[in-house]
Amino acid sequence: MFAEPFEGKDGYRIWLDLDETDELLAAADSREERIAFALGVRSGLRVREIVSVEAKDVVSTSAGPRVRVWDSKGKAYRETPTTKDILAMAETVADLQGPETPLVDHSTRWVQRHLDSVTGELADQGDEMWAHVTPHDLRRTWATLLSADIDDPLLIMDFGGWEDIETFLEHYRGSYSPAVQRRELSKVNWLDVGERGVGEREPELSILEQRSEG
Repeated sequence: MFAEPFEGKDGYRIWLDLDETDELLAAADSREERIAFALGVRSGLRVREIVSVEAKDVVSTSAGPRVRVWDSKGKAYRETPTTKDILAMAETVADLQGPETPLVDHSTRWVQRHLDSVTGELADQGDEMWAHVTPHDLRRTWATLLSADIDDPLLIMDFGGWEDIETFLEHYRGSYSPAVQRRELSKVNWLDVGERGVGEREPELSILEQRSEG
């Protein structure tokens, strides 16, 4: 997990790593919690968009599973990639309750409250920074993790509905994952930091590193 203080106000920007996103989804207490968190951290939806998605809006396309966002901030419509897991959950909801059933039939406050509850429990079990995670940090994490494998930032901007590069890049400043930090610190012999921790995945690159390598 990486945290960066906001300028001029209390709180932190938070970026989760790959294992922490899995940990968050596994900690969800209900199907609706898991869907809500996944639409943020796996599909990059804003909290207002999360509570607007209906089962029919998650579709299979030639480019893979997508979430159709009909009322995106600053953009009337966009499609964003999602996972087969979210697609399967949407299909189940459509079969059982109908295609126009909201996947998260609650308010934005419900999403915030339930995320606070789950991350509060995770904070009690270990890293206290979990308590600072907000719904927007899930979207921030999604964008940063995508940048590890997608070379073209304009494509990620299109997926996420960002219209200008300055706003988009704000999501990446300081966003070096713990895996990246460990890799770099492993080069400092006297710190005795191994290149990878037990159970860690291959480190993802920050967008700044991608630029330098490109």
